[in-house]
Amino acid sequence: MGIDVLTVATFLAAIATMAVLVAIYAATTVRDPMAKRVKALNERREQLKAGIVTASNKRRRSISNRNEVGDKVRGILGSLKMVQDEQVKIAQKKLMQAGIRSKDLAFVVILARLVLPLVLGTLVILGVYVFDWLPDWGAFKRYALVAATLIGCYKAPDLWLKNRVNKRSDAIRKGLPDALDLLVICAEAGLTVDAAFNRVARELGKAYPELGDEFALTSIELGFLTDRRQAFENLANRIDLEAVRGVVTTMIQTEKYGTPLASALRVLSAEFRNERMMRAEEKAARLPAIMTVPLILFILPVLFIVILGPAACSISDSLL
Repeated sequence: MGIDVLTVATFLAAIATMAVLVAIYAATTVRDPMAKRVKALNERREQLKAGIVTASNKRRRSISNRNEVGDKVRGILGSLKMVQDEQVKIAQKKLMQAGIRSKDLAFVVILARLVLPLVLGTLVILGVYVFDWLPDWGAFKRYALVAATLIGCYKAPDLWLKNRVNKRSDAIRKGLPDALDLLVICAEAGLTVDAAFNRVARELGKAYPELGDEFALTSIELGFLTDRRQAFENLANRIDLEAVRGVVTTMIQTEKYGTPLASALRVLSAEFRNERMMRAEEKAARLPAIMTVPLILFILPVLFIVILGPAACSISDSLL
């Protein structure tokens, strides 16, 4: 067929060598997923100490001014009079739910909504109407391109945040039943609530780093905040899940009325496991409908060729 066997062997050997080098690089640069999270939790502990133990204004000022970029962006938005308190609170809540602890980045998100449409929208307008990048397009298509660019650039920060929140919520949802089982074991062993949260965070930190991060932060807040209910409410605000809100409500009621914690958590764990099984069954039930299109487009034509191909070749030979 005109193909040199030596060339093919050399090409395959190069691919194998590249794969080995990539595997060695991936194996030698493995990072601990909890290292960065532990550092963030330690910073949160220092913030709580600075806010509760000491009343030094200098210490609080040094903590609030760590993010210089956020301060500059806040000043720009303040000079433009484009910052609303409600808008900032919503952006900060979304950042917390996405696992981003810095509240000053909320001003960066708000500024991105302003800058991206101006920069990219101006670039597209100049390219379409001034430099004539798309001469074959009509007026309606050009207008649709410009409008889609402006709307997409304005919604891009919110879509990015929403995507991160959804991924993090799904990761936490997977590990929540196991975390509740461990909490039940810790409660029956006689550990306090903050010690139980800390123990569960250490045990599940490798398998579910997002959930371990949240539980470790809750354990720290339970140890430093004067109102333990506030620590549980902060956990519900940081995670966009109804299941976590149910757990928080149970913990608050347990703290308030002294009801047995292990029995309540055991019931919640059983409910969450049933919900996880129902979601798996739902996905399995949708699988035949999802596989219909690939089956028709890719599998059936090949099957017909394999079955009818020899017969067609025999008929063609007999006719010739």
